[in-house]
Amino acid sequence: MSTNELIKTMRNAIEVELRQCIDSFNLDKKTELYSMLCYHMGWQGEGAGPEAQGKRIRPTITLLSAAAIGSDWHKALPAAAGVELLHNFSLIHDDIQDQSALRRGRPTVWNKWGIAQAINAGDALFTLAHLALLKISETAGAEIAVKASRILHSAAIDITNGQYLDLSFESKAEISLEAYWNMISGKTAALLGCSAEMGGLVVGSDTLQQAALKQMGISLGLAFQVQDDWLGIWGDSGTTGKSTESDIVSGKKSLPILYALSQEGPFRARWEQGPINADEVSWIAQQLVENGAQDYTQKMGDKLATDALRAIDRLGSGNEGVEGLRKLIGTLNRRQK
Repeated sequence: MSTNELIKTMRNAIEVELRQCIDSFNLDKKTELYSMLCYHMGWQGEGAGPEAQGKRIRPTITLLSAAAIGSDWHKALPAAAGVELLHNFSLIHDDIQDQSALRRGRPTVWNKWGIAQAINAGDALFTLAHLALLKISETAGAEIAVKASRILHSAAIDITNGQYLDLSFESKAEISLEAYWNMISGKTAALLGCSAEMGGLVVGSDTLQQAALKQMGISLGLAFQVQDDWLGIWGDSGTTGKSTESDIVSGKKSLPILYALSQEGPFRARWEQGPINADEVSWIAQQLVENGAQDYTQKMGDKLATDALRAIDRLGSGNEGVEGLRKLIGTLNRRQK
């Protein structure tokens, strides 16, 4: 089976597992809450389908990590469902906190059903994430299920702390690069590290293999966020579905912005004067290029992707799971949306 075929097969298995998780825990399918969950997961409503479902990056990492250890990746499906449900809980709550009206080209849950019900839907996904892990006791035993649960709970705390830091940065004129890395380590990288670590755990990886997989996931998560920051300013809005003006006008503390603020020059001088207007965005983006912020951001993304590849090398094996992880890292690091 080719790498692309393997990832496609895994993606289909993930959708089946996710649907089973949501269908199996005492939710009346006739209720609006059930419809809200299925809408957010991309299965129902206008525009439903693969684009609305998202990339399913985290559960794919879980299954590829299991395969990289040389075991049957199907055993890791409950863990894959758990990390994806937790991720989607965080997306619903993030959309509320950021007042984002759209996600994946469709109205967000809070935009359709109101903030109160969206919080309720997010809470349901959070609970379902942890219930999904109970099936690990059937595929890998109760002791492994408890360890997996501990890893997922720890990641949830890291995500929450990362989101707290991100929100707190909005009221600060400037933050350090160190604070930025600390924030995205929780907000973005923690769950990717958890995804990879649990994939290895449930198929019997040893301590060194688990550490290598976790480091791979964390490095990939950091690279993913750095590339997202790059796209937020220099991406093609027709491809990304997001205006390249929004990050600059909103004053988002992204990596290119923070790097530029660490340098003296026209950009820093203008930033210190107050909010950027939409008609200044092109000039600001050019200043970021000229002071090296664009190049720095891309180089950091490449370095972190290389770190992820080196972590995979520590597994000391080569199989279709390893090749799948390598392909995924390359694809995500230079993605255009």
